Amino acid sequence: MLIAVLSDIHDNIWKLEEALKGLEQAEELIFCGDFCAPFTLKQIADSFLGPVHVIFGNNDGDKLLLSRVATKAGNVTLHGEFAELELGGRKIAVTHYPAIAVGLAASERYDLVCCGHSHRVAEERVRDTLLINPGEVMGRFGRSTYVLYDTDTGQATLREIG
Repeated sequence: MLIAVLSDIHDNIWKLEEALKGLEQAEELIFCGDFCAPFTLKQIADSFLGPVHVIFGNNDGDKLLLSRVATKAGNVTLHGEFAELELGGRKIAVTHYPAIAVGLAASERYDLVCCGHSHRVAEERVRDTLLINPGEVMGRFGRSTYVLYDTDTGQATLREIG
């Protein structure tokens, strides 16, 4: 199973539109926080056909409206500040913050730990756990990126948007 992992859109709906066009192979989507506005979550829900798992970031202000958008969408699960998932036979933890992600990876409870917040791409192996930050969709630091994670191989592939 291929899982798309995105983070830190910050309402750049134009980059998000480009990213979503490249996700035809992905069966599920994980979002590591910082949509900013609820219309960004709606764009994901309307464009990605499979299940979408999302958490809040530090810039997601209108949590009530984000919750309503997620509920109405039907394909979105809004997990709050943290998600613990089992997808494709892999145990996955999702947080917005890299410092928390490092601790989760060190716990050895997960095959994959995903985070965002720093806007910087990172991939690190912590014993048997893969820790990834897909970078940012936003493009603030020049690169707009996301990751495709293959549950069969346990490998992550970085993709550049645009």
